[in-house]
Order: sequence, then C-alpha cells, then structure tokens
Amino acid sequence: MNKIAIILGSTRPGRKGEPVARWVHEVASKRNDAEYELVDIADYGLPLLDEPMPPIMGQYEFPYTKAWSDKIASFDGYVFVTPTYNRATSGALKNAIDYLHKEWNNKAAGLIAYGGADGISAIDNLRLILSELRIAHVRTQLSFSLHTDFENYSVFKPTPYHEEKLHLILDEVLAWSAAMKTVRATATA
Repeated sequence: MNKIAIILGSTRPGRKGEPVARWVHEVASKRNDAEYELVDIADYGLPLLDEPMPPIMGQYEFPYTKAWSDKIASFDGYVFVTPTYNRATSGALKNAIDYLHKEWNNKAAGLIAYGGADGISAIDNLRLILSELRIAHVRTQLSFSLHTDFENYSVFKPTPYHEEKLHLILDEVLAWSAAMKTVRATATA
C-alpha cells in the first residue's frame, strides 16, 4: 500500500495551515487506498540548511537531518500544504525541501495552498522547486483564500466542493505514486 505524507509547510506561530493540513489528513484517512500521515516540518527543528555536504551527496552529519531524511524517504508521495508568503511558498518549507535530495526523487505530489490571494503563486513556485527534484506534481490543485475560506480570517471552513477536489488530488497522487515506484526501481541517479 502506498504511503502518502501530508506535509504541513509552515512553522510560524498562529499559522493557518495547521487546520488545513488536519482537514486534509482527516478526509484522506477515511479512504482505504493508502496510508496517510500528517508530517509537520515544525516537529523537526531544521535550522537554515547547515549540512556541510550538498544534499545530493546524501552524507548527512546532523541528527535532525537524518531524522528528516528517514521520514521523507519512507513515503511514496506527498501532499504539500503551503502558505503564500510574498508570492511564494514559505521559507521554512523551501528549507525543509532543500535539506534532502534523493529522498524526494521520482515520487508524486499534490499541492494545496492558502493565502490572501488563494495561494496560487505559492503553488506555482512549489511546482518549479519540485520539478528540480524529479517530483511528479499532479495537475489538480486546491487553494484557499483567507478572505472566503476562513471565518474572520481564522476559522477554516472548507466546503463540499473543496472535499471533492481534494479527492481528485488524492486519486491523482496515488496513481502517479504507483507509476513512480516503477521509475524508482529502474532509476540509476
């Protein structure tokens, strides 16, 4: 069975992504087609990238990098939940992604964002980053506006439409995750 991580991509106090990621995990966990796990990058305490060797070498020195590597390597695919900061993904998520290389390669990902302008620019930014790491990001995406999908800019209120779209994302991530297992089995680099 495929293992899919729902990655909460913000570490900021008062972050709006936590209820979004928990909702994604709750909806996904009702399905019986994969094992879904919520992975909060805040739990790993990653400082700004400080490994002496480039991540592509896979020679990690620090315990937090090794723990992060083991966690990310254990999944077949990902659903990233990202805020939009200055028309891009969060620095914390970018940093967490940059810590690793081969652990991400030839896997699939779905993208969910939130922000004042629906988070679309964060999704676009994340697509560029993930492409460099050979992550097959699926076409369907989901974005939430702080103005319309959060009551008083604080209480997350997804609609049935959002849940339908989330299921499409999960279907696509699972299909691509299965296909990418074959790619990983035959990849040389």
